[in-house]
Amino acid sequence: MKFSSFNQTIFSVLLLAATLTGCNVNKSTAQTKPGNENGGLFVKWEKNILTISGQNMMDTKMNILYLEAFCKPGSTNQEWDSTTISHKTELLSSDDNGRQIKLRSMVQPNIEVLHDIKAGVDEVDFNLVITNKGNKAENIDWFQPCIRVNQFTNREQDDYISRCFIFTKDGLTTLDKTNRTHNGFYKGGQTWVPPGINLKDVNPRPISPDIPVNGLIGCFSDDNKYLMATAWDHYQELFQGIFVCIHSDPRIGGLKPGEVKHLHGKIYFLKNDPAELLKRYKKDFPGM
Repeated sequence: MKFSSFNQTIFSVLLLAATLTGCNVNKSTAQTKPGNENGGLFVKWEKNILTISGQNMMDTKMNILYLEAFCKPGSTNQEWDSTTISHKTELLSSDDNGRQIKLRSMVQPNIEVLHDIKAGVDEVDFNLVITNKGNKAENIDWFQPCIRVNQFTNREQDDYISRCFIFTKDGLTTLDKTNRTHNGFYKGGQTWVPPGINLKDVNPRPISPDIPVNGLIGCFSDDNKYLMATAWDHYQELFQGIFVCIHSDPRIGGLKPGEVKHLHGKIYFLKNDPAELLKRYKKDFPGM
């Protein structure tokens, strides 16, 4: 996450512009129903906010800061501004029915990221092509799509983690039931790091001793009828932030001169059936 008061203010302004309607939903009346029936899901991107909506999501939407940051190694124990890499994302195209958008991110000095984002019946599919167009290696290690779950869970910062989950050795585990720590370069939030990732190269927030057994992180709807979950085929961390958000942060792992890498991600909106979620995940990400 961004950690200076200035960056938090910028984030809030961006999010407010994208969510002036329906952001504060009364818990007693909220009905969150993802668009996995009667028409499926729709995507829109504007001013760095990717919005997912659907016929059966009623008046709620899911907003994603896409993208929040591209990051260098050594991020765990340093100021956030020393970790992030300057970038700018633009819209290349969008179809008329809101099912597909294409974006391009330019990351300093010479990294191009092409995003092909498609909305389906009950999922959003991400295919990225990342190219180092320069003549030297670049330490671009990972990046952050920040998924805001306040509308879907109808919770606030002080109570939303009980509606969110990862998978540990004990199975589906809500974030409030994971082993949590409180010491980090910055306070608040929690990071779960998969095997093989250097603990020096993740969010400068407290790191849980629990190790995720897969790349899924998700949450339950307010009415408990649906779940949302996200995953990537390569990921740096799973993260619970300080803006009623959850992350599966994709891993790039550096780029040699001229090197091209591909990343694949999903956001699922399913009926509340964790077994079906795992089935879909294993199909979409074999070997993970």
